[in-house]
Amino acid sequence: MVWLPAASYVFSAFQLYVDDAAEAILLAAEKYNEGDPVNLGSGQEISIRDLAYMISDLTGFQGKIVWDSTKPDGQPRRRLDIGRAYELFGFRASTPLKTGIRQTIDWYSAGAAV
Repeated sequence: MVWLPAASYVFSAFQLYVDDAAEAILLAAEKYNEGDPVNLGSGQEISIRDLAYMISDLTGFQGKIVWDSTKPDGQPRRRLDIGRAYELFGFRASTPLKTGIRQTIDWYSAGAAV
């Protein structure tokens, strides 16, 4: 069950694969010495609905995705300005979303999360 109201399945957000996040943190530590926050992200926006179906497809899930309409809505869109990360310390994510999800599923399936 996806804990998201049925009306909200179009909510979207940016995702960032862990290897890209680690690279960004290293670049920032080496090249950025300011106090202002810098957003990190992939620039690949996806709806929660599409993300749920992508994960379902990549895991071979044969069940039904159920949207739980008893839960409250959240922020409908989380779009970050990630341009400063490139401008200030040269970071640009390189892992496509589907590749990152596939690698995460493989890692989890291999027992790495236990």
